[in-house]
Amino acid sequence: MRLRQIGFDAPTALLARFDLQLRRVEDGEPIPGSYWGDEEAGIIGNTVHARDDTPVHSLLHEACHLIVLPLERRPDVHTDATDSIEEEDATCYLQIVLADQLPGVGRARLMTDMDAWGYSFRLGSTQAWFEQDAGEARQFLEERGLV
Repeated sequence: MRLRQIGFDAPTALLARFDLQLRRVEDGEPIPGSYWGDEEAGIIGNTVHARDDTPVHSLLHEACHLIVLPLERRPDVHTDATDSIEEEDATCYLQIVLADQLPGVGRARLMTDMDAWGYSFRLGSTQAWFEQDAGEARQFLEERGLV
């Protein structure tokens, strides 16, 4: 699922709840702060950059990297938010939870898209990880009041 399918209004409002901005990049232009390049979302400071062809899972993933960071670390972020396994797992968990808050997306669709993109979990699928192996990620988020 791409942003063009859901529009920018709902994701913009969702990110604003976490003091983040969503900046729309024109079609064909490179996405600033994109770790993977191509159509993948980018992050710089408190801003998530995306185009109409950006996958929703990519937008949520990059936004969640910023959400799980302490506020004082956000201004220093450019392209790569963390090398922490705890933060990466929390990011994956939170993006699934937040997908339910985007009309027409939801966690089931997001997890399917994550699998199709190539997210890798030791239980073989995003859903299996989320349901059976993500306790530490959930605890990380609970301790910070994010879920």
